[in-house]
Amino acid sequence: MLNGKNILITGGTGSFGNHFVDYVLEHYKPNKIIIYSRDEYKQFIMANKYKEHKDVLRFFIGDVRDKARFTRALNDVDYVIHAAAMKQVPACEYNPIEAVKTNINGAMNIVDAVLDSPSVKRVVALSTDKAVNPINLYGGTKLVSDKLFIAANAYVGNRDLNFSVVRYGNVAGSRGSVIPFFQNLIDKGERALPITDYRMTRFWIDLEQGVELVIKALSEARGGETFISKIPSFKITDLAQAMLPGCDMPEVGIREGEKLHEVMVTREDSMTTYEYEKHYIIYPHFDWWKDRETVTGKKVEQGFEYSSGKNTEWLDVEALKERLRNYKHL
Repeated sequence: MLNGKNILITGGTGSFGNHFVDYVLEHYKPNKIIIYSRDEYKQFIMANKYKEHKDVLRFFIGDVRDKARFTRALNDVDYVIHAAAMKQVPACEYNPIEAVKTNINGAMNIVDAVLDSPSVKRVVALSTDKAVNPINLYGGTKLVSDKLFIAANAYVGNRDLNFSVVRYGNVAGSRGSVIPFFQNLIDKGERALPITDYRMTRFWIDLEQGVELVIKALSEARGGETFISKIPSFKITDLAQAMLPGCDMPEVGIREGEKLHEVMVTREDSMTTYEYEKHYIIYPHFDWWKDRETVTGKKVEQGFEYSSGKNTEWLDVEALKERLRNYKHL
Protein backbone atom coordinates (compact mmCIF):
# COMPACT_ATOMS: atom_id res chain seq x y z
CA MET A 1 0.00 0.00 0.00
CA LEU A 2 2.70 2.50 0.98
CA ASN A 3 5.63 0.99 -0.90
CA GLY A 4 7.15 3.47 -3.33
CA LYS A 5 4.72 6.21 -2.29
CA ASN A 6 5.31 9.82 -1.28
CA ILE A 7 3.52 10.58 1.98
CA LEU A 8 3.08 14.01 3.61
CA ILE A 9 2.16 14.38 7.29
CA THR A 10 1.00 17.75 8.59
CA GLY A 11 2.01 18.30 12.20
CA GLY A 12 4.42 15.43 11.65
CA THR A 13 6.76 16.15 14.58
CA GLY A 14 4.11 15.27 17.17
CA SER A 15 3.48 11.97 18.97
CA PHE A 16 1.46 10.55 16.08
CA GLY A 17 3.92 11.67 13.42
CA ASN A 18 6.90 10.07 15.15
CA HIS A 19 5.10 6.77 15.63
CA PHE A 20 3.70 6.84 12.09
CA VAL A 21 7.23 7.22 10.72
CA ASP A 22 8.48 4.37 12.95
CA TYR A 23 5.67 2.10 11.81
CA VAL A 24 5.93 2.89 8.11
CA LEU A 25 9.72 2.50 8.00
CA GLU A 26 9.41 -0.87 9.76
CA HIS A 27 6.61 -2.30 7.61
CA TYR A 28 6.91 -0.56 4.22
CA LYS A 29 9.38 0.96 1.80
CA PRO A 30 8.03 4.41 0.96
CA ASN A 31 9.79 6.59 -1.55
CA LYS A 32 9.53 9.70 0.61
CA ILE A 33 7.95 10.83 3.88
CA ILE A 34 7.53 14.61 4.14
CA ILE A 35 7.21 16.12 7.62
CA TYR A 36 5.26 19.37 7.23
CA SER A 37 5.26 21.44 10.44
CA ARG A 38 6.05 24.83 11.96
CA ASP A 39 8.66 24.01 14.61
CA GLU A 40 12.20 23.96 13.22
CA TYR A 41 13.68 22.67 16.50
CA LYS A 42 11.36 19.67 16.61
CA GLN A 43 12.24 18.98 12.98
CA PHE A 44 15.93 19.14 13.91
CA ILE A 45 15.40 16.62 16.73
CA MET A 46 13.40 14.35 14.46
CA ALA A 47 15.98 14.56 11.65
CA ASN A 48 18.70 13.42 14.06
CA LYS A 49 16.48 10.61 15.32
CA TYR A 50 16.00 9.27 11.78
CA LYS A 51 19.39 10.21 10.30
CA GLU A 52 19.81 6.63 9.04
CA HIS A 53 16.75 7.24 6.86
CA LYS A 54 17.71 10.66 5.53
CA ASP A 55 17.24 9.39 1.98
CA VAL A 56 13.52 8.88 2.75
CA LEU A 57 12.61 11.67 5.17
CA ARG A 58 12.15 15.27 4.08
CA PHE A 59 11.44 18.19 6.40
CA PHE A 60 9.34 21.09 5.18
CA ILE A 61 8.81 24.15 7.39
CA GLY A 62 5.27 25.34 6.84
CA ASP A 63 1.88 26.07 8.36
CA VAL A 64 -1.48 24.70 7.24
CA ARG A 65 -2.70 28.30 7.46
CA ASP A 66 -0.42 29.12 4.51
CA LYS A 67 -2.09 27.64 1.44
CA ALA A 68 0.65 28.66 -1.00
CA ARG A 69 3.34 27.01 1.12
CA PHE A 70 1.29 23.84 1.57
CA THR A 71 0.61 23.69 -2.17
CA ARG A 72 4.36 23.84 -2.80
CA ALA A 73 4.90 20.93 -0.40
CA LEU A 74 2.39 18.74 -2.30
CA ASN A 75 4.62 18.30 -5.34
CA ASP A 76 4.46 14.58 -6.35
CA VAL A 77 2.75 13.62 -3.06
CA ASP A 78 0.50 10.53 -3.20
CA TYR A 79 -1.00 10.48 0.32
CA VAL A 80 -1.69 13.23 2.87
CA ILE A 81 -2.15 12.54 6.60
CA HIS A 82 -3.53 15.61 8.36
CA ALA A 83 -2.46 15.57 12.01
CA ALA A 84 -1.76 19.30 12.57
CA ALA A 85 -4.12 21.04 14.98
CA MET A 86 -4.45 23.35 17.92
CA LYS A 87 -5.65 20.69 20.34
CA GLN A 88 -5.19 21.92 23.90
CA VAL A 89 -8.70 22.75 25.10
CA PRO A 90 -7.74 25.68 27.38
CA ALA A 91 -5.49 27.21 24.70
CA CYS A 92 -8.33 27.06 22.16
CA GLU A 93 -10.78 28.63 24.62
CA TYR A 94 -8.40 31.52 25.32
CA ASN A 95 -7.28 31.94 21.68
CA PRO A 96 -10.43 31.17 19.68
CA ILE A 97 -9.46 33.04 16.50
CA GLU A 98 -6.14 31.22 16.36
CA ALA A 99 -7.93 27.89 16.79
CA VAL A 100 -10.26 28.73 13.91
CA LYS A 101 -7.32 29.75 11.70
CA THR A 102 -5.50 26.46 12.28
CA ASN A 103 -8.29 23.91 12.66
CA ILE A 104 -10.86 25.28 10.19
CA ASN A 105 -8.99 27.54 7.76
CA GLY A 106 -6.13 25.06 7.72
CA ALA A 107 -8.52 22.26 6.76
CA MET A 108 -9.97 24.43 3.99
CA ASN A 109 -6.47 25.10 2.65
CA ILE A 110 -5.65 21.39 2.58
CA VAL A 111 -8.89 20.51 0.79
CA ASP A 112 -8.43 23.27 -1.81
CA ALA A 113 -4.76 22.47 -2.42
CA VAL A 114 -5.38 18.74 -2.75
CA LEU A 115 -8.29 19.23 -5.15
CA ASP A 116 -5.92 21.24 -7.36
CA SER A 117 -3.09 18.72 -7.04
CA PRO A 118 -2.57 16.29 -9.94
CA SER A 119 -0.76 13.71 -7.79
CA VAL A 120 -2.62 13.24 -4.47
CA LYS A 121 -4.79 10.11 -4.29
CA ARG A 122 -5.77 9.80 -0.62
CA VAL A 123 -6.26 12.18 2.31
CA VAL A 124 -6.88 10.99 5.88
CA ALA A 125 -7.69 13.61 8.52
CA LEU A 126 -7.24 12.84 12.21
CA SER A 127 -10.26 13.74 14.32
CA THR A 128 -11.18 13.50 17.99
CA ASP A 129 -14.00 12.42 20.28
CA LYS A 130 -14.34 16.10 21.18
CA ALA A 131 -15.79 16.74 17.71
CA VAL A 132 -18.79 14.61 18.75
CA ASN A 133 -21.50 16.79 20.32
CA PRO A 134 -18.83 19.43 21.07
CA ILE A 135 -18.94 21.46 24.26
CA ASN A 136 -15.68 23.35 23.75
CA LEU A 137 -14.11 25.39 20.98
CA TYR A 138 -11.56 22.74 20.09
CA GLY A 139 -14.33 20.20 19.53
CA GLY A 140 -16.37 22.72 17.56
CA THR A 141 -13.51 23.53 15.21
CA LYS A 142 -12.72 19.84 14.67
CA LEU A 143 -16.37 19.12 13.91
CA VAL A 144 -16.24 21.73 11.14
CA SER A 145 -12.92 20.31 9.95
CA ASP A 146 -14.41 16.80 9.72
CA LYS A 147 -17.36 18.12 7.73
CA LEU A 148 -15.02 19.89 5.31
CA PHE A 149 -13.01 16.74 4.59
CA ILE A 150 -16.11 14.59 4.18
CA ALA A 151 -17.84 17.09 1.89
CA ALA A 152 -14.66 17.50 -0.19
CA ASN A 153 -15.47 14.17 -1.84
CA ALA A 154 -18.33 15.88 -3.70
CA TYR A 155 -15.76 17.86 -5.70
CA VAL A 156 -13.52 14.96 -6.73
CA GLY A 157 -15.39 14.03 -9.90
CA ASN A 158 -13.97 10.99 -11.71
CA ARG A 159 -10.48 11.32 -10.22
CA ASP A 160 -8.83 8.56 -8.19
CA LEU A 161 -8.96 10.69 -5.05
CA ASN A 162 -10.83 10.44 -1.77
CA PHE A 163 -10.93 12.08 1.64
CA SER A 164 -11.72 10.21 4.87
CA VAL A 165 -11.58 10.78 8.63
CA VAL A 166 -10.16 8.73 11.51
CA ARG A 167 -11.62 9.44 14.95
CA TYR A 168 -10.21 8.53 18.34
CA GLY A 169 -9.77 10.08 21.79
CA ASN A 170 -6.62 10.99 23.66
CA VAL A 171 -3.89 8.52 22.71
CA ALA A 172 -2.42 6.80 25.76
CA GLY A 173 0.82 8.51 26.75
CA SER A 174 0.58 11.31 24.19
CA ARG A 175 1.57 14.86 25.06
CA GLY A 176 -1.08 16.65 27.10
CA SER A 177 -2.90 13.44 28.10
CA VAL A 178 -3.55 12.21 31.63
CA ILE A 179 -0.77 9.58 31.77
CA PRO A 180 2.19 11.99 31.46
CA PHE A 181 0.33 14.43 33.74
CA PHE A 182 0.08 11.82 36.49
CA GLN A 183 3.64 10.62 35.85
CA ASN A 184 5.01 14.13 36.25
CA LEU A 185 3.38 14.39 39.69
CA ILE A 186 4.72 10.97 40.67
CA ASP A 187 8.24 11.94 39.56
CA LYS A 188 8.01 14.97 41.86
CA GLY A 189 7.25 12.70 44.82
CA GLU A 190 3.55 13.54 45.10
CA ARG A 191 1.38 11.00 46.92
CA ALA A 192 -1.94 12.34 45.63
CA LEU A 193 -3.26 12.33 42.06
CA PRO A 194 -6.10 14.80 41.44
CA ILE A 195 -9.27 13.46 39.82
CA THR A 196 -11.63 15.93 38.18
CA ASP A 197 -14.65 13.65 38.66
CA TYR A 198 -14.75 10.13 40.15
CA ARG A 199 -17.23 9.01 37.46
CA MET A 200 -14.95 9.93 34.55
CA THR A 201 -14.06 7.29 31.95
CA ARG A 202 -11.89 7.28 28.84
CA PHE A 203 -11.13 5.00 25.91
CA TRP A 204 -7.68 3.40 25.71
CA ILE A 205 -5.96 3.57 22.34
CA ASP A 206 -2.22 3.44 21.86
CA LEU A 207 -0.23 5.08 19.09
CA GLU A 208 0.23 1.87 17.12
CA GLN A 209 -3.53 1.29 17.00
CA GLY A 210 -3.98 4.87 15.84
CA VAL A 211 -1.44 4.43 13.06
CA GLU A 212 -2.98 1.11 11.96
CA LEU A 213 -6.41 2.74 11.73
CA VAL A 214 -5.00 5.50 9.52
CA ILE A 215 -3.40 2.92 7.22
CA LYS A 216 -6.71 1.03 7.08
CA ALA A 217 -8.43 4.24 6.01
CA LEU A 218 -5.78 4.83 3.34
CA SER A 219 -6.29 1.36 1.91
CA GLU A 220 -10.06 0.90 2.27
CA ALA A 221 -11.77 4.31 2.18
CA ARG A 222 -13.94 5.10 -0.83
CA GLY A 223 -14.56 8.67 0.29
CA GLY A 224 -16.37 10.33 3.20
CA GLU A 225 -16.12 7.57 5.81
CA THR A 226 -15.26 8.09 9.47
CA PHE A 227 -13.24 5.17 10.88
CA ILE A 228 -13.43 4.37 14.61
CA SER A 229 -11.49 1.59 16.39
CA LYS A 230 -13.10 -0.81 18.85
CA ILE A 231 -11.10 -0.19 22.00
CA PRO A 232 -11.49 -0.79 25.76
CA SER A 233 -12.51 1.78 28.37
CA PHE A 234 -11.07 2.54 31.78
CA LYS A 235 -11.96 4.62 34.83
CA ILE A 236 -9.63 7.52 35.62
CA THR A 237 -9.65 6.42 39.28
CA ASP A 238 -8.38 2.97 38.23
CA LEU A 239 -5.63 4.59 36.15
CA ALA A 240 -4.50 6.60 39.18
CA GLN A 241 -4.34 3.44 41.32
CA ALA A 242 -2.48 1.57 38.58
CA MET A 243 0.17 4.29 38.37
CA LEU A 244 0.45 5.02 42.10
CA PRO A 245 -1.13 2.24 44.19
CA GLY A 246 -2.78 3.44 47.37
CA CYS A 247 -2.54 7.12 46.40
CA ASP A 248 -4.97 9.75 47.60
CA MET A 249 -7.38 10.90 44.90
CA PRO A 250 -8.82 14.32 45.73
CA GLU A 251 -11.79 15.23 43.54
CA VAL A 252 -11.02 18.69 42.17
CA GLY A 253 -14.00 19.31 39.90
CA ILE A 254 -14.49 18.94 36.17
CA ARG A 255 -12.68 21.47 33.98
CA GLU A 256 -14.33 23.80 31.52
CA GLY A 257 -14.97 22.03 28.24
CA GLU A 258 -14.33 18.56 29.71
CA LYS A 259 -16.72 15.61 29.35
CA LEU A 260 -17.37 12.77 31.78
CA HIS A 261 -17.20 10.19 28.99
CA GLU A 262 -15.73 10.06 25.50
CA VAL A 263 -18.29 9.45 22.75
CA MET A 264 -17.23 8.19 19.32
CA VAL A 265 -20.60 7.35 17.75
CA THR A 266 -23.75 9.27 18.64
CA ARG A 267 -27.30 7.94 18.52
CA GLU A 268 -27.88 10.17 15.52
CA ASP A 269 -24.87 8.66 13.74
CA SER A 270 -26.25 5.15 14.29
CA MET A 271 -28.40 5.55 11.19
CA THR A 272 -25.32 5.25 8.95
CA THR A 273 -22.91 3.32 11.22
CA TYR A 274 -21.75 -0.22 10.45
CA GLU A 275 -19.85 -2.60 12.68
CA TYR A 276 -16.80 -4.61 11.61
CA GLU A 277 -14.58 -7.02 13.52
CA LYS A 278 -12.19 -4.41 14.90
CA HIS A 279 -13.80 -1.08 14.06
CA TYR A 280 -16.90 0.92 13.20
CA ILE A 281 -17.41 3.03 10.10
CA ILE A 282 -19.79 5.98 9.89
CA TYR A 283 -20.70 6.31 6.23
CA PRO A 284 -21.54 9.67 4.66
CA HIS A 285 -25.20 10.59 4.34
CA PHE A 286 -25.11 12.35 0.97
CA ASP A 287 -26.80 11.75 -2.36
CA TRP A 288 -23.42 11.81 -4.11
CA TRP A 289 -22.18 8.79 -2.14
CA LYS A 290 -22.74 5.88 -4.53
CA ASP A 291 -20.88 3.05 -2.77
CA ARG A 292 -23.60 1.80 -0.42
CA GLU A 293 -23.73 -1.55 -2.23
CA THR A 294 -20.08 -2.17 -1.27
CA VAL A 295 -20.75 -1.94 2.49
CA THR A 296 -20.07 -5.35 4.05
CA GLY A 297 -20.39 -4.60 7.76
CA LYS A 298 -23.33 -5.14 10.09
CA LYS A 299 -25.56 -2.11 10.58
CA VAL A 300 -25.76 -1.12 14.24
CA GLU A 301 -29.13 -0.85 15.95
CA GLN A 302 -30.92 2.45 15.70
CA GLY A 303 -30.07 4.51 18.78
CA PHE A 304 -26.70 2.80 19.28
CA GLU A 305 -24.09 4.96 21.02
CA TYR A 306 -20.40 4.13 21.34
CA SER A 307 -19.32 5.74 24.60
CA SER A 308 -16.47 5.06 27.01
CA GLY A 309 -19.05 4.98 29.80
CA LYS A 310 -21.18 2.28 28.13
CA ASN A 311 -18.49 0.08 26.66
CA THR A 312 -18.51 -3.73 26.74
CA GLU A 313 -14.73 -4.02 27.23
CA TRP A 314 -12.98 -2.58 30.29
CA LEU A 315 -9.45 -2.38 31.68
CA ASP A 316 -9.23 -2.86 35.44
CA VAL A 317 -6.30 -1.78 37.62
CA GLU A 318 -4.22 -4.88 36.87
CA ALA A 319 -4.87 -4.67 33.12
CA LEU A 320 -3.88 -1.00 33.17
CA LYS A 321 -0.64 -1.83 35.02
CA GLU A 322 0.23 -4.31 32.29
CA ARG A 323 -0.39 -1.79 29.53
CA LEU A 324 1.54 0.93 31.32
CA ARG A 325 4.64 -1.28 31.33
CA ASN A 326 4.79 -0.80 27.57
CA TYR A 327 5.57 2.91 27.92
CA LYS A 328 9.26 3.77 28.07
CA HIS A 329 8.71 6.98 30.03
CA LEU A 330 6.87 5.17 32.81
